[in-house]
Amino acid sequence: MLGLKKLIERFKGTQVHALNPPGSNGVNTTGSSSTPGNCRVKFKGSKQKSSKACSGSGAETLIPFGFPRTDHLEPSIEPHLKPIQLIETLADLFRRSEACLESEKSLIYIEQYSILSSLGDPKLLRRCLRAARQHALDVHSKVVLSAWLRYERREDELEGVSPMDCSSRFILECPKATLVYGYDPNSIYDNCKCYQECAQSTDSHISKVKTLEEDSDVSFCVGNEEIDCIRFKIAALSRPLKAMLYGSFKESKSCKIDFSHTGISVEGMRAVDLYSRTRRVDLFHPEVVLELLSFANRFCCEEMKSDCDIHLASLVSCIEDALILIEYGLEERANFLVASCLQLLLRELPTSLYNPKVMKMFCSFEAKERLASAGHASFILYYFLSQVSMEVNTVSNVTVMLLERLRECAAQKWQKALALHQLGCVLLERQEYTSAQCCFEAAAEASHVYSLAGNARCRFKQGQRYSAYKLMSLVISEYKAVGWMYQERSLYNVGKDKIDDLNTATELDPTLVFPYKYRAVLKAEEKQTTAAILEIDRIIGFKLEPDCLELRAWFFIAIEDYGSALRDVQALFTLDPNYRMFDEHVSGDNLIEFLSLKVEQGSQADCWMQLYDRWSCLDDIGSLAVIHQMLVNDPGKSLLRFRQFLLLLRLNCQKAAMRCLRLARNLSSSEHKKLVYEGWILHDTGHREEAIARADESISIQRSFEAFFLKAYILADTSLGPESSYVIQLLEEAIRCPSDGLRKGQALNNLGSIYVDCGKLDEATNCYMNALEIKHTRAHQGLARIHFLRNKRKAAYDEMSKLIDKACSNASIYEKRSEYCDGSMAKNDLNMATRLDPLRTYPYRYRAAVLMDEQKDSEAIKEVSKAIAFKPDLQMLHLRAAFYESIGDLKSAVCDCEAAICLEPNHIDTLDLYNKARGK
Repeated sequence: MLGLKKLIERFKGTQVHALNPPGSNGVNTTGSSSTPGNCRVKFKGSKQKSSKACSGSGAETLIPFGFPRTDHLEPSIEPHLKPIQLIETLADLFRRSEACLESEKSLIYIEQYSILSSLGDPKLLRRCLRAARQHALDVHSKVVLSAWLRYERREDELEGVSPMDCSSRFILECPKATLVYGYDPNSIYDNCKCYQECAQSTDSHISKVKTLEEDSDVSFCVGNEEIDCIRFKIAALSRPLKAMLYGSFKESKSCKIDFSHTGISVEGMRAVDLYSRTRRVDLFHPEVVLELLSFANRFCCEEMKSDCDIHLASLVSCIEDALILIEYGLEERANFLVASCLQLLLRELPTSLYNPKVMKMFCSFEAKERLASAGHASFILYYFLSQVSMEVNTVSNVTVMLLERLRECAAQKWQKALALHQLGCVLLERQEYTSAQCCFEAAAEASHVYSLAGNARCRFKQGQRYSAYKLMSLVISEYKAVGWMYQERSLYNVGKDKIDDLNTATELDPTLVFPYKYRAVLKAEEKQTTAAILEIDRIIGFKLEPDCLELRAWFFIAIEDYGSALRDVQALFTLDPNYRMFDEHVSGDNLIEFLSLKVEQGSQADCWMQLYDRWSCLDDIGSLAVIHQMLVNDPGKSLLRFRQFLLLLRLNCQKAAMRCLRLARNLSSSEHKKLVYEGWILHDTGHREEAIARADESISIQRSFEAFFLKAYILADTSLGPESSYVIQLLEEAIRCPSDGLRKGQALNNLGSIYVDCGKLDEATNCYMNALEIKHTRAHQGLARIHFLRNKRKAAYDEMSKLIDKACSNASIYEKRSEYCDGSMAKNDLNMATRLDPLRTYPYRYRAAVLMDEQKDSEAIKEVSKAIAFKPDLQMLHLRAAFYESIGDLKSAVCDCEAAICLEPNHIDTLDLYNKARGK
């Protein structure tokens, strides 16, 4: 009881009263999700006392900062470019990239990155950055883009990896290759030379005395010291020195020349002499090389300056060195050295962001001008820096200053719109409404219509509600309807009109989180908590957002269903360990610890049993919660982090999944496991051959299930063809290795799928049956496919129905079952799939194809366009382009093809359709 009292004390504050629980029990809901894309919907808890609150209930203690209220809910203005006509914008980008000069392509891909950022697809964004890096010509752009790619991979989170390490064998991602000017299309996929170079020792034992004694015919006096040199060798260093030593100056006739006034030291002048004889700078201490650099600038010794520049650049190994050497580089205009220092500072992000000396190099106007003088201040540099800063702390002064520099570097209209819009978003968060409004207005003048939503929000915050409403109504009347327009206007509307706007927003864009949250809280205020849970389940079912899980946890606490609340909070903090609940007042650890006192906790063995049960029911959120509890008991278990990775991948939470995978790699106690996890990381970033090499190396150390499974997965992930038998062999080897039933069930399921592709239906059946025996429920889907191939369509339908009985809220199962039925039954299953997960594109494509078969062309195009409006999917664009081509609307067909190629440049079918449409 003492522990409970101590925990309660942590939460004491304003008296809080939860909603009265309804007569019904709490609802346990689960579901899958899609990639997080929208910003967090903010809310502030109500601190008003409710006379009908549950007196003395645990819920009162657990909601210390009040229950969320509808009048405190609001969505964030997203800090991205959001074109009204996204498809046309992407098509235009494609056309410009095809027609532009090679030197302009890199920036076009950065523009594409800025436009696609609102979709929240990490792989798509990484492809844009890689394309930008691939076409970069100048050293500065290569340095920034290489560091940006490293940041996107979050290599800073990998223990034992230096910021200047090569992360792959590709030359595009080599930090040394970034310091080479130019673009060679034939070498962009070459292997990096870092993996081919052997360490070469340099013989620096040079007999200085002997060299100095030979042929010396002139002495340079520095203070009381004389340095004997060879006149013609010193003269050969530069034209000014040659003029001095062989021209009409008095020094040409003198054997002793006073150099005390030049500022060079005795040691420095000896180094000049030795360099003139050997043309090497690697013999000297760095301080001496810096003197040589200064001397080279003073006397225009270009070769010496270049050698010093390159040598000093090779010495940059840590932030402290970079901060010192970049000052010399800027002072002496040693651009190669500046680039090397800049590269290290950028590759140390986000850590270097916390170093005030580093930020001093970038933040001020004067700092930007200094970098510009060396050719190292650009829009892409400040775009990268400001993105990192916004992720770390949106409202910091550093973020504001970096965005100010970004605005100053903006030259093109889209750049100005982006800089101004993002600055407006940050100032809005800082509650600097007047300044934010100015930025949004300027961004709107640069043709960014979405910034008008920011403008309206600023007016609303300054008490101009009607003005905000009028502005959004004007936007709705003048432009093509988009979900965010109605969402924004709903903030300034009231009563039924407000709900109508929210419903329209959801209809136009079901991925917007705010409408679901508002409707859920409204139901809770009307004491319909169960209905509130069902409403928020609608978005959680296909888009797993931390703030939605938080809200559902509030509801469960309100009806004292602490088990479900604990599940949601544990899953939430798997997604975002740094999330703070209850208007950012309470940390996750404290709340989980408190809720755990309300819920009976089992042993680690009990957790494994729970994990099996929830995994077999396809309860991914419940599985995340169980693994979170298991990690509390055994925090150093890399296997559990790997399980989190697999679950989060299935939930399409890419960033959270990769964070867990990096943790698994760092926590791994054995080399063979670490290699497997590194293989998965490489596979995710598109480095297939390297991932296979990691799997092979792991197998050579110890044969394990995960190593064989990884290799089989990578090979099967591409077109199988003749590799099928080898993949079967690998999976069979994996199954023979020790592992638990959850992973073996997956291997059996994958093996069954490959057997089906090879026409070996009996072997596939055995695999699926064995998988079902160890509770791998998804094997029902494989058995249904076999029934269908054996012309037993009714049996296939029944098999899928068994899976639906175990996981009734899974859209993909309804979608799959629709293939085994006709007419209204198929339509009902596809409609259910769309209701559960509107992001799944197959139902739209199927319905559109049916309409096209019925010669309802406009209805078919409308069905596909409905989904493209909020998910510009490659297959959907290809299908719509085919529809347009079939009805003779070639201009629209070409436009859709161009947008699709912008998303996936190597999609053969779309390229063929594009050429066909253009040919007509």
